[in-house]
Amino acid sequence: MAPTDATYAITGASGRLGGRIARRLAAAGIAQTLLARTPSRAPQLPGAVAVPGAYDDHAALVRALRGTDRVLMVSASESPDRLRDHRTFIDAAAEAGVGHLVYISFYGAAPDATFTLARDHWHTEQHIRARGIPFTFLRDNLYADFMPALVGADGAIRGPAGDGRAALVAQDDIADATVAVLRDPHPHAGRAYELTGPESLTLSEVASTLAAVGGRPVSYVPETTEEAYASRAVYGAPGWQLDAWVSTYTAIADGSLAAVTTTVEDLTGHRATSLDQVLRAAADGPASP
Repeated sequence: MAPTDATYAITGASGRLGGRIARRLAAAGIAQTLLARTPSRAPQLPGAVAVPGAYDDHAALVRALRGTDRVLMVSASESPDRLRDHRTFIDAAAEAGVGHLVYISFYGAAPDATFTLARDHWHTEQHIRARGIPFTFLRDNLYADFMPALVGADGAIRGPAGDGRAALVAQDDIADATVAVLRDPHPHAGRAYELTGPESLTLSEVASTLAAVGGRPVSYVPETTEEAYASRAVYGAPGWQLDAWVSTYTAIADGSLAAVTTTVEDLTGHRATSLDQVLRAAADGPASP
């Protein structure tokens, strides 16, 4: 089936990653259905039609996905109900007869992953397998694009990451890889890919890169796990959220996020983007699709 003959449905198009993917498909002249909780908030793209498709609305999802050949499932927003909503979406996709499901998972997804949210991704993957939907899992490392958000008002990144490393990946690279799989899913059926950047960095190296590109001092200040919980308690977040925040750093510390893969280049044909390149591109302005 040629890409122009296949039908596509995309979730998360109003977000950073889903939006990148939807814009790339539109730029390639591919028609797509954009599933959204609020369709009016979906991007206006050539050949795209926005329809109701909240992850907790089984009936709307079945209607939107009926007979669709290729579906992108971006993980739902972090919440205590995320796994329940994921299962609702997957059940609807199975009922609707989806031809191939590409799920944006997390690097090293496992039931006992140090990063607590990676456990939800593993359970989501298991449910997709159990429902028998042809799939590809794209397990992304931490987003390089989000590193500036780790810096506090005092110019410090604080957390219990020690001297551990993370193979940060650019969202544009994830989008390119996702589009490559969506446009030709057959060779990738039943595969789980770990997506990383070209290098594995400590948070001290991240801080140095942020400082070099941004032109202001940035440092990494190690915390103990206990200090990390205490310093974040002031936000009044629920326990599961605190666990997720802190375990981002402890997963770096124990090496869970360190290994570099060639998957981005294997899927896209171009080299993975470094943190320095991501930051400089952001400073230069919005990227093209």
